[in-house]
Amino acid sequence: MNRFQRVAIATCIALVVLLFVGAVVRATGAGMGCPDWPTCWGCLIPPTNADQIDPGKLDIEKFRRMATRHGVDPDTITRASVIQSFNPVHTWTEYVNRLISLPLGFLTLATFIMSLWQFKKRPSVTVAAFFALVLLGVNAWMGAQIVYSGLKPGVITLHMALAILMLCVLVFVAWRGCDNPWQLPENALSKGLGKLGVMLLLLVLAEGVLGSQIREKTDELKKTHPDAPRSEWVEELEQSPTYLVHRSGSWAILITAGIFYLNSPRAWSSKGKLEGVIMGTVVSQMILGLVLSQVGILPITQVLHIGLSTILVAAILLWLLGWRQSCLSKQ
Repeated sequence: MNRFQRVAIATCIALVVLLFVGAVVRATGAGMGCPDWPTCWGCLIPPTNADQIDPGKLDIEKFRRMATRHGVDPDTITRASVIQSFNPVHTWTEYVNRLISLPLGFLTLATFIMSLWQFKKRPSVTVAAFFALVLLGVNAWMGAQIVYSGLKPGVITLHMALAILMLCVLVFVAWRGCDNPWQLPENALSKGLGKLGVMLLLLVLAEGVLGSQIREKTDELKKTHPDAPRSEWVEELEQSPTYLVHRSGSWAILITAGIFYLNSPRAWSSKGKLEGVIMGTVVSQMILGLVLSQVGILPITQVLHIGLSTILVAAILLWLLGWRQSCLSKQ
């Protein structure tokens, strides 16, 4: 592993950490903890109590435009009413989320700059690193739009989808950033196994899209049923075809992953760690899904469910890259 790959892997890790923290923000309802951007309550470092907020630093017109978009009379929005919504836990949760994005930004930029030295030998790496940088910029802009839209569901889901796309791009950059990228051994090559890997990735991505829609529904339940126990949310969700398809689809993923694992020659050896990660993550996701459906929509379970899904996508993609490389080498 060369220096460039270490930086690219560090960037992948930083993004995964940010995705986990973002899941915490969403599960705890802290998305509007900082109601303005790029400052937080008009400050570079947010306050710890409402008395520390300077009303003069709040752009009240932005809050009124936001209220108008949500059908609220803008005349009812005053600096005093905005300050009343201050929640220190939500504020600092969202602020930490923003802070963690800073090292990701520096690492993504460093990855792109270092990739320029590889342009002649591996132009695809430089192009992919630049695309990752563009995705980072777009997602940073979307972060501001999420705040200004008042956590509009579609914007949040697109924000998450672009982050996962960025992770996939970075996985490719880290894998391809050397003369001899990792590949599967010849005895592990199988066209059928490769198709299973592709099918598994598509199923996981489809489940991710459905899962994002369900999370939008839980966000809405949090607003419409603020006093109801989270355990009762499942009853509401079961009225949604999206939730039922998502729940049934998890079994399709488990079966596909099981067949994939059992047919992999490396799965039963010490060299089959990646296959083990894939299978172990799928099983963990099933357990978490059962907790969510049978026990209740618990915040910690939501966070783990969202975070592990991103790791699963990265692991399957890495396996497919190694499988494809082996196929090309054999030709």
